[in-house]
Amino acid sequence: MSAVFKSMDATLKSMNLEKISALMNQFERNFETMDVQAVLMEDTMGSTSTLTTPQNEVDMLLREMADEAGLDLSLALPPGQTSPVTSTVASAEQEELSKRLSKVRDQAS
Repeated sequence: MSAVFKSMDATLKSMNLEKISALMNQFERNFETMDVQAVLMEDTMGSTSTLTTPQNEVDMLLREMADEAGLDLSLALPPGQTSPVTSTVASAEQEELSKRLSKVRDQAS
């Protein structure tokens, strides 16, 4: 990532739009990869702490917080509605992120 920042400085000074565009695309890909790695790390850390916390204590704490806030946890939420265009775009983005996550996991192994 530091190499990208160094090349950003030089590229921005040259004001070559093609180089700037290519560099920004590279930066975005690197940033997304870092984001996927962060999510993977958070999931791993979250599952570790989830395994060490007894479920009944978590449920009791949630009930206490809901009581303090005056919420009823037994109510079901209505199903959400999405437009077909939004769900198609979201599906494509989710598929792309899943592929990238698989690549990162393969590289980590």
